[in-house]
Amino acid sequence: MRGSCYNIADLRRKARARAHPMAFDYIDGGADDEIAMRNNHWRFRRYEIAHKVLAGIGRADLSTTLLGHRLDVPFILSPSAGNRLFHKDGERAVAKAAARAGTIYSLSTLSTVSIEEIGALTSGPKWFQLYVWKDRDLVRDMILRAKAAGYTALILTVDLPVHGNRERELRNGFCIPPAITPKQIWQAICRPRWTWDYVTSPGIQYANLTHKTEKSSLFRLVSEQLNPAFSWDDAEWLLGEWNGPAVIKGVVNPADAARAVQTGFNAISISNHGGRQLDASPAPIDMLRPIRDHIGDAAELIVDGGVRRSSDIIKAMALGANAVSFARPYLYGLAAGGQEGVERALDLFVEGLHRDMILAGAASIGDLNESFIRARS
Repeated sequence: MRGSCYNIADLRRKARARAHPMAFDYIDGGADDEIAMRNNHWRFRRYEIAHKVLAGIGRADLSTTLLGHRLDVPFILSPSAGNRLFHKDGERAVAKAAARAGTIYSLSTLSTVSIEEIGALTSGPKWFQLYVWKDRDLVRDMILRAKAAGYTALILTVDLPVHGNRERELRNGFCIPPAITPKQIWQAICRPRWTWDYVTSPGIQYANLTHKTEKSSLFRLVSEQLNPAFSWDDAEWLLGEWNGPAVIKGVVNPADAARAVQTGFNAISISNHGGRQLDASPAPIDMLRPIRDHIGDAAELIVDGGVRRSSDIIKAMALGANAVSFARPYLYGLAAGGQEGVERALDLFVEGLHRDMILAGAASIGDLNESFIRARS
C-alpha cells in the first residue's frame, strides 16, 4: 500500500471501494448531521505551528510515557467495536500493528476477538475498555478476565449511556451479526472481496459476550445493558473492582475532568465518541487547553479523535496532551487491506512526525509547548 496510499484519505477511498456499505458507513459515519464528527477534524485547522528554525535536529525523538508505559510514538489506538466486520483478521490485525509501532492497543468490550486471545497475541501493552453497563456481575467478570489476560489499564467509556442517532446505521440496518436482507445481499455482491472474506471466515459475533446469551440476541443484550443511570458513585465502585490504572473516556467538560480526578481516574480521554453520540458536542482539541488549565497536572490527558495528519498530533502535544488517540484512521486501513492497511495508517503518522518535528524545530516530543502554537484569527 506504500505506493498507492499517501495519506489517510487514500486509505478511506480504498476502504470504501472494498468494504460492504454497512461496514464502511459504520466506520465513516457520525450522529445526526455529522457536524461534531467533521469538526473533530477541522478544528485542528484553528491552530498553526509557529516553527522554529536552525534548530540543528538530525532526527526527532518521538517517544513518550503514558501511564507508566514507555511508547515509541505519542499516539495510541482507541478501542473500536466489531473489527471483523471490516476485515476477517479484525482486532488481531490491529493489535499486531500496534505492537509493531511500539504503542498501546485498546480492546473494546464489543470486540469480535476475545479478551484472552488478544491478550496472548502480542507482548505489546494493552488496555481494556468497558461501557457503563447495568449488570455489575457482567462488568466484574470482564474486569477479572482482563486482569488475568495481562491488560494493564482500564478505559471506562462514559459518553454512551444511550446510542446516538446514527442515521447511516439506521438506513443500513446495522447489527452484529449482520442481518441478511435483499439490500444487504445485493450490496455484498457488489463488494466481492469483502464478501469472500465474510463467507469463508467464522461467524462474526461479540466474542466477549457469547457465554451470556444466544448469538441471535447479542445485539439486543448490548442495547439493554447500556445504563443512563450510571453515576460517579458507580464509577468509583468500578475503580475499586479494577484496582489499577484507569482512564475515563468521553469527557469534554472541565468540571467533569476535575470530578474524574477526585474519583480516582489517572488519565482522561477528551472525546466525543468520534462525533457519534451528541452532534452538538465540542471538538476535543478545543477542550484540551481549558481542561488542562482547570486540573493542572492532576491527570494525564489524551486527545481522542479528529487526527488525520502528523501535524495534528504535534498541535495536541504542544497544547498540553500527554498523547493522542484515534480509531477511524486505522479502521480505514483495516477495511482497505487488513494488517497491511493498519500498518500503513500508523506508518503515515510516524513518517510524518519525523518530518514535521524537524520542520517545526522540535527535537523531541517533550520539547513541544504552547510557544509552538498560534491560533488563527
